[in-house]
Amino acid sequence: MGSSVVNALSERLEVEVARDRTLWTQAYSRGKPLGKLKNAGSIHNRRGTTIRFRPDPEIFGKLEFSAARLHRLCRSKAYLFRGVEIRWSCDPALAQGDTPASAVLHFPGGLSDYLAAAIEGRAGVVPAPFAGETGFPDNAGRCEWAITWLDQGEGFLSTYANTIPTSQGGTHEAGLRAALVKGLRAWGELKKEKRAATVTAEDLFGGMAGMLSVFVRDPQFQGQTKEKLTSPEAARLVEAALRDQFDHWLAGDPGTADNLLAWAIERAEDRIRRREQKDTPRKSATRKLRLPGKLADCARATAEGTELFLVEGDSAGGSAKQARDRETQAVLPLRGKILNVASASADKLRQNQELKDLIEALGCGAGDRFDLARLRYGRVVIMTDADVDGAHIAALLMTFFYKELPVLVREGRVFLAQPPLYRLQAGGKSLYARDDADRERLLKREFKPNQKVEVSRFKGLGEMPPASLKETTMDPKRRTLLKVVLPKEERARTAELMEALMGRRPELRFKFIQDNAAKMDAEEVDV
Repeated sequence: MGSSVVNALSERLEVEVARDRTLWTQAYSRGKPLGKLKNAGSIHNRRGTTIRFRPDPEIFGKLEFSAARLHRLCRSKAYLFRGVEIRWSCDPALAQGDTPASAVLHFPGGLSDYLAAAIEGRAGVVPAPFAGETGFPDNAGRCEWAITWLDQGEGFLSTYANTIPTSQGGTHEAGLRAALVKGLRAWGELKKEKRAATVTAEDLFGGMAGMLSVFVRDPQFQGQTKEKLTSPEAARLVEAALRDQFDHWLAGDPGTADNLLAWAIERAEDRIRRREQKDTPRKSATRKLRLPGKLADCARATAEGTELFLVEGDSAGGSAKQARDRETQAVLPLRGKILNVASASADKLRQNQELKDLIEALGCGAGDRFDLARLRYGRVVIMTDADVDGAHIAALLMTFFYKELPVLVREGRVFLAQPPLYRLQAGGKSLYARDDADRERLLKREFKPNQKVEVSRFKGLGEMPPASLKETTMDPKRRTLLKVVLPKEERARTAELMEALMGRRPELRFKFIQDNAAKMDAEEVDV
């Protein structure tokens, strides 16, 4: 937040400015000055600004700061502003785990220092990272980067715009991708390596570990959380700046450039080979889905041991694709809430693109054309946000399977993922809670009385770090799945409930609510 926002939301804010050997002070309360700017007298050997503030308890309630979170923030700022020295200190009682009571945060190498610490001990394709910083023309800003390629395992790319973390990337990341791919292809053409033309961003970025920080004038972001940079000029500026630097880096060490090109070509050929080895049914089922944000298929050609995760939207789909096991887990993002097939006409069902994509991905057909032998995945996992909207989407998907693919339900092929709603952290311990009741249970049983616990609420799957999503929801060794079942003795009752809750007669839903409202309120039951 900016200083004006902090001032407005503070019960008291005090400012001291040491300038020209004179100390000036002023105090505010809830954004309003408590007096005029005061001359506090002459000073020596001091300069700069000191700000002290106390958040307004009428707005924030109980006042608690997370020392660990503030330390991580200060540390990231020290990396982003190379050479800056931040002197950290906090109450020793709050110094737990990796949070020290005092420290000097100073990284002369900037992002290069962070990258070196992040990949310590991992073998690289190149001996030294591609790193540097440069200004944009016409004083339009500047950028800093540190990038290397790993011989084994997954990489990462962390981007920032004006020190704001952009977890969903944006135009500056697009400029980086364009610069590196075009630069490596150009090197391949120079070396008369025709296979360089097959290299894509997927091949080059899959095993890349990198950091990118840009500073631009008047940055534009998508949404209030500022997770994605949308400034159009950022793509052009970053591509132009890094393309020139990357060309020089490649030409400066031809041996390293040749190794990187060979590594990228090997990944490209492996990608092409995996695609060609897929059997014909799998190709026919995915041909129409090779679109941005659509089906990300798994590598295994047979259905045995494979899973298809149905998620809401491209954001959640992006996190799930990074968290999945590419060998056995596929991801299909769906746009918003799908059609309610229990109340829709047959024409609407046939025309709905999301359901058509889902049926194509499954490969087994629907209705009269259903054939279980052609099912392309062993399991279908509905993975929605752990909130009311997510429950609604899950209900719509279960309705679809119940109406159009009932055999999958009867055969026990449909499952519900159980993503957490909260993360609880204290004293080096990190736990996840499915809902409010689970959160309270963990707070009472797993943490000490009066222990300060940082409680984070996930807004959705797209907000969860891929590592957390994998650990809690997608890893078969640690996750919990709920199987959707339809016992024979419950089929008649299920049909009645389906018609009442999802059918075309709203009066049945109204009657159900009237009959069960008191019970739901007393027992806190979600239906």
